[in-house]
Amino acid sequence: MFRNRAFTLIELLVVLATISLLMCILMPSLSRGRQQARSAVCKSNLRQLAIANIGYASENDGFYVRAAYDMFTGFGGRHRWHGMREAATVHPDPEKNTFDPRKGPLSAYLADGKVKKCPQIVKFVEDGSRNAFEAGCGGYGYNSDGVGSRSYQYGDGDKAMRSSMRSTEIRRPAEKVMFTDTAFVQGFFRFYVIEYSFCRPPYIVELDSEGGISERYRWKPSIHFRHLEKTNVAWCDGHICSEEFAFSTFSQKLLDEFRIGWFGPENNKLFRP
Repeated sequence: MFRNRAFTLIELLVVLATISLLMCILMPSLSRGRQQARSAVCKSNLRQLAIANIGYASENDGFYVRAAYDMFTGFGGRHRWHGMREAATVHPDPEKNTFDPRKGPLSAYLADGKVKKCPQIVKFVEDGSRNAFEAGCGGYGYNSDGVGSRSYQYGDGDKAMRSSMRSTEIRRPAEKVMFTDTAFVQGFFRFYVIEYSFCRPPYIVELDSEGGISERYRWKPSIHFRHLEKTNVAWCDGHICSEEFAFSTFSQKLLDEFRIGWFGPENNKLFRP
């Protein structure tokens, strides 16, 4: 005579506890794997941007795409390296504030004619008026000071933004930043991040009283270390890599929340043409 033996309650609890323990062990690994996969996609996006800009330069007398040639017109202008927007000032309709990548100068050089969005989840503010300044850049920023303008010739102003650097003017292109992951912190008592299409160097590039270049005052950081404490970087020679966080001007509280700062040396070396 055969007897069916059922699991006791204790045995079921032991099995459930074991499964729970295994899940706790595996979840961090699975999460890290997902983040690594997103980082790989992000690197592919940045590679496409770098190739697009190099292609643009080859067909425009060696000049890279301009970062924002009308930035000093109205509310930051209507044209960016990543697109064009309809509104010249903050508009209540978010769609009019968002830059359309299909109308951007790089659209002819990009797959599907647009800048792809970084796959790593970032909680950019969804309020159309607060996120108006750079909405639509995909979470990527361009070296507007050393590549997308002539700040190192004319300082930080309208004249500098009207042109860009030539590829032949970039010394050691393998060591000069072209694009990175970016975000920009806004707010006073409550802080939030918006999309931002420029990766700023540590110091503002200005003309001094004698007409030379000065790097005295700090920029607010915009390079976002969102891929396992690293940021992905496209360099002027087209190669892509990940860089570790080095320093920031933010308080520890803001760093813990947003992880925005710089990599490399605490100067503008990697951003100068």
